[in-house]
Amino acid sequence: MSTQIPKTMKAVQVPKTGGPEVLTLAEIPVPTPKDHEVLIKVNWTGTNYIDTFPLTLPDQRSGLYPKPLPFTAGQDAVGTLVSLPKVSMAHTSLPPLQIGQHVLTCQGSSFAEYMVAPWWQVAPIPDGIDLKEGVAMTTTLFTAMYLIRESYEVKKGDWILVRAAAGGVGLLLCQLGKYFGANVIGTVSTPEKAALAKSNGADHILLTSSPSSENVSTILSLTGGKGVHAVYDGVGKDTWEEDFEVVRPKATIVTFGNASGPVPPFAPLKLSPKALKVTRPTLGPFIAEPEDFARYAKEIFEIVQKGGLEFSIHKVYPFSAEGVAQSQMDIASRTTTGKLLIHVSD
Repeated sequence: MSTQIPKTMKAVQVPKTGGPEVLTLAEIPVPTPKDHEVLIKVNWTGTNYIDTFPLTLPDQRSGLYPKPLPFTAGQDAVGTLVSLPKVSMAHTSLPPLQIGQHVLTCQGSSFAEYMVAPWWQVAPIPDGIDLKEGVAMTTTLFTAMYLIRESYEVKKGDWILVRAAAGGVGLLLCQLGKYFGANVIGTVSTPEKAALAKSNGADHILLTSSPSSENVSTILSLTGGKGVHAVYDGVGKDTWEEDFEVVRPKATIVTFGNASGPVPPFAPLKLSPKALKVTRPTLGPFIAEPEDFARYAKEIFEIVQKGGLEFSIHKVYPFSAEGVAQSQMDIASRTTTGKLLIHVSD
């Protein structure tokens, strides 16, 4: 199967530091894959917190996650494979890549008509999986999977606390927690989000509008006075101190996001009273090797095909500077639920 590849493409770029208003739809050259990379025609992509610029949170455009300017925004995508790498692809547990396949990836500048990615971080999408849902299986679901399989490995009967339980990662953490046999407590900001999180597997939901002392007391009561085995916290600064109150001895605090700002510096002695573990993971190291990515992709596809996961799509935005900017403002407002999609091409 041959595909005509144009010389130029449209891409949403970040030309300078600033908020969503700096985004520009530019005509730039189609990227040339390096020997180990493939070229993908992007069909769908999605907005993640790391793409955003909340007023209280520096991000890729302002220093917390610096990148050389200008750059093409985005990172995860579902698309059509249009070229193979020049190097030999090592065998993994995934089916081999072939031109014309629908594939997903978590790695690349995806707010563009074409993107490149290392061949070992690209997976063919099995038949029967909706391509829009495929975007929710990229950064969002890979993140939820490494959190619940490696940052703290959930075991049957564990108690876990999921912060922002109605967000993109939060909803999947609730579902995966139940899939692996945990008792799931979630925190959300509104009754509407509470209903959504409960429908996605959370056993108990607490509103962040309630006094912190009341929520701490409820969590301790639910867990027989012991506290949870793990907290999965994508909120950051605002919930940091409370996390230490709701965990049991030898528990793990997983701080994986900065929705309210990064957690403050702390002394290791803070962990001593309960002999706690704290980890601050990010996706890259968990999928750096070909078989690591393949293992996660394979398990994700198996769980989805067994009906173990449902995906919530918040909204589909147009592929334009205005559309992408609106998606970033919406997710930064912390009022969205589920995945925010960008439709790039058919």
